[in-house]
Amino acid sequence: MQQYRDHAVRDIHTNVHHVLEDLKLARGELDLVRGDVNLARGDMSLEGMAYAGGAGVNETKRCLNGTRTEILTEIISWINSIDENVPRILWLHGQAGRGKSAIAHTIALLLKDAGGFGSCFCFARDRQAEHREEKMFTTIARDLADWDPAFRRALADVLAKDHSLKTTSDVVLQWKKLILEPLSKMSSATIGSVTVAVDALDESGSDESRRHILSVLGSQAGNLPHNFRVFVTSRPLPDIARVLRGSPHVKAISLDDVSTEWTQRDIKLYVSTQLSHLSDIGEPEVERIVWKADCLFEWARLACDYIKPNRAGATVMERYDDVISLQSEEGRTLLDSTYAAILESAIPRSGKAIERYRSVMHQVVMTLEPLPMPALNQMRKHFPNTQDHYDIALILESMSPILGGIVDRHVPVRPLHASFYDFLTDRSRSGAYFIDTSCSYNLAVATLRILGEELRFNICGLDSSYLSNAE
Repeated sequence: MQQYRDHAVRDIHTNVHHVLEDLKLARGELDLVRGDVNLARGDMSLEGMAYAGGAGVNETKRCLNGTRTEILTEIISWINSIDENVPRILWLHGQAGRGKSAIAHTIALLLKDAGGFGSCFCFARDRQAEHREEKMFTTIARDLADWDPAFRRALADVLAKDHSLKTTSDVVLQWKKLILEPLSKMSSATIGSVTVAVDALDESGSDESRRHILSVLGSQAGNLPHNFRVFVTSRPLPDIARVLRGSPHVKAISLDDVSTEWTQRDIKLYVSTQLSHLSDIGEPEVERIVWKADCLFEWARLACDYIKPNRAGATVMERYDDVISLQSEEGRTLLDSTYAAILESAIPRSGKAIERYRSVMHQVVMTLEPLPMPALNQMRKHFPNTQDHYDIALILESMSPILGGIVDRHVPVRPLHASFYDFLTDRSRSGAYFIDTSCSYNLAVATLRILGEELRFNICGLDSSYLSNAE
C-alpha cells in the first residue's frame, strides 16, 4: 500500500511539474502574442506619418574601399565615444566637389553593416519641390521606429495622444514630440548607440527652408541622450556656419583643411581604379590628373568619365589632353571649366543643336519631380510647337558624365552633382549653355494637356470610395 501511495505521489508531482511547464510555455506564448499585438498596435499608430521617400542611404555613393580612411576613422571614433560630454553633432563641411556625400553615405552604410545605425536623411537640389525639410524629423522618427521596437512603442504612445503630429510641418514640434519625447522614455542601454546622418543640408532650398532645422540643431542638441549622434554635411553657407560654428554641442570638421597628401593619395587610388584598363593611361598620366584635380573628388570623377572611350571622334589621349589643358578662368572654377568642356564636346555653340539643348535642359531642370527619359519624351509630345516633338536622346545621350538617367533609361534624369545645376543657372558661368528658369510656358502647356487627356473618374480603379487609404 505504501509503495502504491509513493508511486501515486510521484505521479502527482510529475503531473504538476508538467502542468507548470505547460503554464510557463503558455505564458511565454501569451507574452509573444501580447508583444505582437502591441507591435501591430504600434504599426497602426504610425500609419500615415509624413515620410520623405527616396531620402535614405544610397549604396552607389559609398567611398571606394581604401579611401578617406583617416576622416572615416575620426568620425567613427566620435560616434563610439563613451564620454558623456562629447558634442552630439558633428558638422562635416567643405566646398562643392570635396566628397562630403560619399563620406556621409559610407558612414551610414558602415554602421548599418555593423548592426547599428539609426537613420540617413539626404537633401537634394532637384527634390526641393517636395519640401523635404518639412518631413525631416517625421522621416527620421519613422526610421528609428523601424530600427528599434522600444522606440516604436514610445513613438506610438506619443502619436496615440495626438494624431496631428503625423503630418505636422512644424519642425520644432516634430523634434520635441517625435524625437526627444520617445527617447526620454527609454534608457540608453535599451537602444545602444544611435546615429542620424543628414546629408547636403545646404541643398534644402533657401535659407528660410532650413532656419528652424538649424535652430533645433544649434540650440537643442544638448538635450539628446549621450548615446545619440547627429552627423551633418553641407557646404559652409553663411546661415549654416553662423549657427553650427557657434554651438557648444557641435564638433566641426572642414574637408578643405584635410591633409592634401591624404586627399591626393585617395584621388590617385580612385583614378587608377577607373582608368587602369586603358593602355594609354599610365602612372605619369594618373599623377597629372591627380595634380590637376586639386583635391576635388568630383572633378576627378568628371575627368575619368570624360577620358573613358565612350564617345566617337577623339582618342583617349586626345580627351586626356583636353582635360589637362583646362584652366580656371575669372568667375569660373575648374569644375565650371570642366562642365563647359563636356558640353562643348557634345553640343555646338550655335545652330539647331544649341537650341534643342536649351529646350531639353530647361525641361530637365524645371521639372519639379525628376522623370526618366521615356516620361520626358512623352511629355514633350504635348509641347505646343511640333518642332519640339523629337527624342531628347539626341541631346542627352552624350551627357552621361554630368547627368544620371542616360545609360539606364528607367532612372530619372538629373544632375549628378549640385554644382552642375548652379553652373547651368548662372549666366556668368555657363555662357552659351545657360538655362533660363524664369519661364516654363512649354512645360505648363504640356502638363495641362496631359491632365486634360488622362484624368478620369476613379483613375486608380478603387472598388469603393468609402475605404480608407490604408485599405
